[in-house]
Amino acid sequence: MKETPRLYKRAALGDNPFDALWDIRDGRTYFTGPLYYNASHQHGAPVFLASLYGKFRLHLHGGDWLWCRTAVIPAGVLHELDVGGEPITVLYIEPTVASADAFKPLINNSRALDGALVGNGGEIRLMRDLYEDRYKPDWTTEPLLDLLGYAKRRAHSAVIDPRLTRVVEYLSEHADDLTPVVTWAMQAGLSPSRFQHLFTEQIGVPFRRYRAWNRMRRAIRKIIRGQNFTTAAHASGFTDSAHFSHEFRKTFGAPATIGLHRLARLQL
Repeated sequence: MKETPRLYKRAALGDNPFDALWDIRDGRTYFTGPLYYNASHQHGAPVFLASLYGKFRLHLHGGDWLWCRTAVIPAGVLHELDVGGEPITVLYIEPTVASADAFKPLINNSRALDGALVGNGGEIRLMRDLYEDRYKPDWTTEPLLDLLGYAKRRAHSAVIDPRLTRVVEYLSEHADDLTPVVTWAMQAGLSPSRFQHLFTEQIGVPFRRYRAWNRMRRAIRKIIRGQNFTTAAHASGFTDSAHFSHEFRKTFGAPATIGLHRLARLQL
């Protein structure tokens, strides 16, 4: 493989051993830092990707590998990433906040491809500034809130069935809840099959996959706040650390030991 095209000079990392940052709150999950290879995986929420200094390779299910600078991947779309160790921003948004359409204003020179949107430009400077400022004590998520607010005002607003909204909002606060699907369907006044069909149609992934995504977000937050994998896994509804590690790889396409090391800090 040829060397990743570089468009900007990468900022010096200095002597700080931490080189990444997670921010999980307010209906978003934000990661910025270096990635290498993420095998085929699918997320429980839409994601905006932005390479900070060059381009990354993206492989969408059924297509060819391609170089791009930015991309919007809807929930449930299988894809692979080859970033080559370069810093990249990965920003997820929960369905109660906005749909994948909210990311469209953040990407330009784009084209639709195999269920995703790929481009060679967009909101990269802000992401790069946040990455380069990740060690400063006054780092704040206000720029992200402003950015999402800007995007939502210019995007098509998808309306979620209020019966599903209640379920999604509950799961975001109670990720370890294991209430059976049939119970949720009954509470929504739907048959189990209709509930699951409607959930997949409007949220983008099946109910169980979205519940697993919320458990994953909760476990990651606990780990990067200092808990070990086993404690965080049990507290988030996983049977053990092996179960968590399996689901992490399934969700992100890489081992948890890679995705959760060298962290700058977590914004609460």
